[in-house]
Amino acid sequence: MNTAPQNLASPAPAGTGELAARFAREFGGTPEGIWQAPGRVNLIGEHTDYNEGFVLPFAIDRTARVAVRVRPDSTVRLLSTYGDQGVVNARLDSLQPGSAKGWTKYPLGVMWALQQRGIEVPGIDLLLDSDVPLGAGLSSSHAIECAVISALNELTGAGLEAQDMVLATQRAENEFVGAPTGIMDQSASLRGSEGHAVFLDCRDQNARLVPFETQPADLVMLVIDTKVSHSHADGGYASRRASCELGAEVLGVKALRDVQVGDLAEASGLLDEVTFRRVRHVVTENDRVLRTVELLESEGPGAIGSLLDASHASMRDDFEISCAELDLAVDTSRASGAIGARMTGGGFGGAAVALTPVALEQAVRDAVVKAFADAGYKVPDIFTVSPAAGARRIA
Repeated sequence: MNTAPQNLASPAPAGTGELAARFAREFGGTPEGIWQAPGRVNLIGEHTDYNEGFVLPFAIDRTARVAVRVRPDSTVRLLSTYGDQGVVNARLDSLQPGSAKGWTKYPLGVMWALQQRGIEVPGIDLLLDSDVPLGAGLSSSHAIECAVISALNELTGAGLEAQDMVLATQRAENEFVGAPTGIMDQSASLRGSEGHAVFLDCRDQNARLVPFETQPADLVMLVIDTKVSHSHADGGYASRRASCELGAEVLGVKALRDVQVGDLAEASGLLDEVTFRRVRHVVTENDRVLRTVELLESEGPGAIGSLLDASHASMRDDFEISCAELDLAVDTSRASGAIGARMTGGGFGGAAVALTPVALEQAVRDAVVKAFADAGYKVPDIFTVSPAAGARRIA
C-alpha cells in the first residue's frame, strides 16, 4: 500500500516565514527551526543499491521542509500543509512497526529508528511542507525522512554523521514503514551538492561527487511524471529483491555486485530464465553506472545518452519494472530529440527522465503531452530539475 497521499498536485513551496506563521497558528508558538531535504533523481543505477552495487543519483531542487518545536512531554503532533488529514497525534512510547498511517509513517519511523539506536527522542510538534511530487519515484518519502532526521540530529545533539543518518532512515523504511529499500535515496538527499551527482558505492557507503552540470552543455534534464503512482511497499519491489538474493545464492557470491559482465554466460546455465534476466539487469546496470561516471568526468553529460537508453531497455525487458506510460514517455522523448531517456526510481509507475537539448525542450514536452493524450493516459507533469544541495537547516 502506498503510504503517501495520492492524486494531489505538488503545491508551491511555502517560504520559511509563511511556514513559521502557519506553524504558529496551528501549534501556538514559533518553531525552533526549519530544515529541508531534497528529493532525488537517479541518473542511472536502478535496483543496484540493495545488491551492494553502484548508483549515481543527484539531489533535486524540490524539497520537503519541516518546522519543528520540541515539546516537554512524549507527545508527537504532526501536520502537513497538503491534504485534509488534520493534526495527527502519537506517543513516543507506543511507536512500533505498523502503528502509523499515511505520510506520518515517515517522521514517526525516523523517531522510532533513533530510539532503537539508544537516542533519547523528545516529543515534538512538526509541520511538513513539500513540493516533491508524490508517488512519482522522486523519493518524496525519503525527503521527509531526511528533513526530520536532520532536525532531530541537531535538536537532540546526537551528533550523527551522514552515514549514520543514512542507516537510521533505511531502518525506518525497512522495519517501520515495511519497504525493503536500500541506501541510495537517503544518501542523495543527505549528501547532495549543487552541480553534482553522488557516486555511491552501496557496499561500503563510500561516496564522491561527480560533476553533472547540464547548462554548460546546452542540455536540460526533464522529468516526466506519468501520474502512475508507485510504492516501494508493494510486492513488485520485494519480489525483484528476492530474485536478486536467489541469484547471488545460486552463483555463490555475497551480492550481485560481485558478478561481472563477463560472468553472465556461465550464469545463464545456472539460473532459471527469469532469475537470470533479473541478475543480468543488475550486473549490466552496475557496469553502466561506472561507464557513466567515466564519461561525465572526461566528456560531460552530452556523452551519456546511449547509456541512459540502455538502462531503460534493461529495466523494461530484463527487470520488468517499467509500464506502458513510462515506455511511451521514454520512446516519445527520444523520437523528439532527447539524447537519452530512462525511467527513474523503483519502477511500476512514477517518472521518466529525458536529457534534452535546450533548443528541443519544448518540442519534447509537446510531443509527450500529445502522445499521452492520444493514448488516453492522464496528462503528465513535465518539469526540469537541477542538481541541488543536500539536507540542511534553512531557518
